[in-house]
Amino acid sequence: MPFLHAVKKTLITLCVVGGMSASLQGAYAADTAAVKMGIEPWLGYGQWHIASSKGLFKQEGLSKVDVINFAEDKDINAALASGQIDVANIATHTAMGMISAGLPVKIVLMLDQSNTADAMLATKDVTSLKDLKGKEVAYEEGTTSDILLRSALASAGLAYSDIKPVPMPAASAGSAIIAGRVPVAVTYEPYLTVAKKGDPSLKVLFSGASDPGLISDVLVVRDDFIQQHPKELSALIKTWGAALDYYNAHTTEGRAIISKAVGASPEDLATAFDGIKYYSLADNKAHLSHDFTTKTFPHILKAATSAGIVTQPVTPAQTIDASFVNAQ
Repeated sequence: MPFLHAVKKTLITLCVVGGMSASLQGAYAADTAAVKMGIEPWLGYGQWHIASSKGLFKQEGLSKVDVINFAEDKDINAALASGQIDVANIATHTAMGMISAGLPVKIVLMLDQSNTADAMLATKDVTSLKDLKGKEVAYEEGTTSDILLRSALASAGLAYSDIKPVPMPAASAGSAIIAGRVPVAVTYEPYLTVAKKGDPSLKVLFSGASDPGLISDVLVVRDDFIQQHPKELSALIKTWGAALDYYNAHTTEGRAIISKAVGASPEDLATAFDGIKYYSLADNKAHLSHDFTTKTFPHILKAATSAGIVTQPVTPAQTIDASFVNAQ
């Protein structure tokens, strides 16, 4: 995992008081610094775009949240490792890999589970998973695409050595299969929709729904931020809950906001949205310390270890801080 030179960062100083008047809240907010959040163009992180659009960060007392876009996992990982960002939206297996490598971060919130919004696309000549043997497969190493590919291979009784890997960014994998450079590509939305629109003959061979719970995303926070700014973190988690409430009440508008942020139209992504489950704060309270810890975590850990993403054993206690969710 690449590490950048550490840089100085500013963190939020926030005071949230129950019953605070709008004017007093604004006065406190004016004195707060920015929190830096890393994000990629993935629908599962969409509630943060709603929060930005509808002023929900400020509603929870956060004066400025810089939502910083990254194109690839390795870049957001490096930014978090170096302290250039305070929090990051990443795949669960990526969080495990970071902690395994010694990065001081914790999972504090479950964001989403991908069912059909992460998938393996194939040309008409590839009719089954068995046909992957000897084929070139485009995918981004160390990402959800990597995990999904290995799950697909295992389900077909194939080994990773049976394919010809073609590593590339997820955004490029869809383009590669459309251009005929590879017969198989593993990627996620909105790139899946773009690829299928470019070549309607492409078919889905395998998706997150084929291995439920394998592909999920979480919010990770640096340990120093957790220790120094617990009130700010609590406000951030409340903001996710408020954004999801808004999305559920105004789904058409919410999808339009998210689609614009990831560079696609709501019409193109209609099916993609249906393939994602967003986790509410109530879901988090019910699962983060329970089923996620006892069932989902071991399953993802096994896949991530097989992929070489997790190199040293990690436990839920090392990885998860559910105290902020449980306090909501």
